Amino acid sequence: MNFDGKPLIGMVHLKPLPGSYLYDGDLDALIDAAVRDAEALERAGFDAIMVENFGDVPFPKYVDKTTVAAFTAVAKAICDEVSLPLGINVLRNDGIAAYSIAYAVKADFIRVNVLSGVAYTDQGIIEGIAHELARLRRLLPSKIRVFADVHVKHAVHFGDFEDSIRDTVERGLADAIVVSGKATGKPVDIERLALAKKVSPVPVIVGSGTTYDNLPTLWPHADGFIVGTWIKRDGKVENEVSLERARKLVELANKLRGGE
Repeated sequence: MNFDGKPLIGMVHLKPLPGSYLYDGDLDALIDAAVRDAEALERAGFDAIMVENFGDVPFPKYVDKTTVAAFTAVAKAICDEVSLPLGINVLRNDGIAAYSIAYAVKADFIRVNVLSGVAYTDQGIIEGIAHELARLRRLLPSKIRVFADVHVKHAVHFGDFEDSIRDTVERGLADAIVVSGKATGKPVDIERLALAKKVSPVPVIVGSGTTYDNLPTLWPHADGFIVGTWIKRDGKVENEVSLERARKLVELANKLRGGE
């Protein structure tokens, strides 16, 4: 993915997949809803899409085979209908599953919540998977890029933020880093984002809380934006993508690109 234009990456939040506790038994409807959201993002002018098993609460640290199979089916259906670059994020921290799915469907990038270090979360203690992922990338070479969170949301961190950036990039081999607010839809701390942009040798992506109102403020301090909650109908994360809201955000981003 080219970061020169500061891409907007739109979220496709999946309904509960087979293997999760809230799955309703209708895989076809789940796939259709995901494809509709992806198509809306493409029509709106987004630069890329990221698919996430958002509905699979309570999240395991690593998913089972049923989830991987179903997730792959959804991702392939999206690839068949949408031409945008595609990313995969498997919650809570299954970067191995994410890379495997991405490899199978020829996706372009993955997001890993804890690539390096340790996070204290509602799933318990989550440890980094940089070594395991690097080994898989060597076994299955590809152009899939790894976007890694630094001090991921929905977690408590005790390490120094700046040190964590360096560890994630230099020792974890991340291709880009993601900086988020405290939770889904919560805005990122602008001072922390600016520090990341100053310190990181790789692109810095805003991972939560981007809205029409704060995009101009965030714009100088980031290389890309993952957007989910604001582009949904009524700004509620559980709703479908709103074509009107998505287009509005793209129009603003295009104006900001023109002003650089």
